[in-house]
Amino acid sequence: MRYQSQRSPEERELTERIKAIAFERRRFGYRRVHQLLRREGAEVNHKKVYRLYREAGLAVRKRKRRKGVMVERQPLVLPGAPNHTWSMDFVMDSLANGRRIKCLTIVDDFTKECLDIPVAMGISGEQVARTLDGIAAFRGYPKAVRTDQGPEFTGRALDQWAYRHGVELKLIQPGKPMQNGYVESFNGKFRDECLNEHWFRDLAHAREKISNWRLDYNEQRPHSSLGYQTPLEFASALRLGKTDSKVTDITREQLD
Repeated sequence: MRYQSQRSPEERELTERIKAIAFERRRFGYRRVHQLLRREGAEVNHKKVYRLYREAGLAVRKRKRRKGVMVERQPLVLPGAPNHTWSMDFVMDSLANGRRIKCLTIVDDFTKECLDIPVAMGISGEQVARTLDGIAAFRGYPKAVRTDQGPEFTGRALDQWAYRHGVELKLIQPGKPMQNGYVESFNGKFRDECLNEHWFRDLAHAREKISNWRLDYNEQRPHSSLGYQTPLEFASALRLGKTDSKVTDITREQLD
């Protein structure tokens, strides 16, 4: 009754090694810890590793599943005029040193213009709102903005911005990227023609190259759904009332 078990030095050493592996590789459970120990030459079975693993209070933390906002599916309808609906999304890339960067792509759904692509190591909801204010200073505010359910888009900052300026936020359903098809189509071109073609030395170099590509996309690249006009030519013709009605018909047919 008074007996207290004494661990052998070998078992204490094994426990310390299990702890070290678990802290180094936090997503490894006892089975993978056991395999690493075997690779190191330790002759120990998985049952003992499990017992020591549990006695040390180790466990892989379960990731909490982020709950998306429940929204009804909204059909992807072509707006009837410029500045009616903007679409936004994030595109990820990396610098030459391996550091990740985020690019926020913003597109006018009707004219296909790329309104801006801010690039940073991280972009918060407040920065998204400031970027939209910067665009609106020249174009005015849109009637709606379509986004996915990323935390930058569902947070308080963008919600307050939308309420302040009378803008409707259109959230797509989780896991349904094609409900935001216009910006997804743009992102494909952005990746193929810009991100995959350049090796960015640093953040300043990435911003320069991406800014130059955006200008080329808006001013030089013909767009098939705009009757092979550039987005800038199409938007300019709209303002002057010279747009061929067949162009918008072509765009609508491509949706069907």
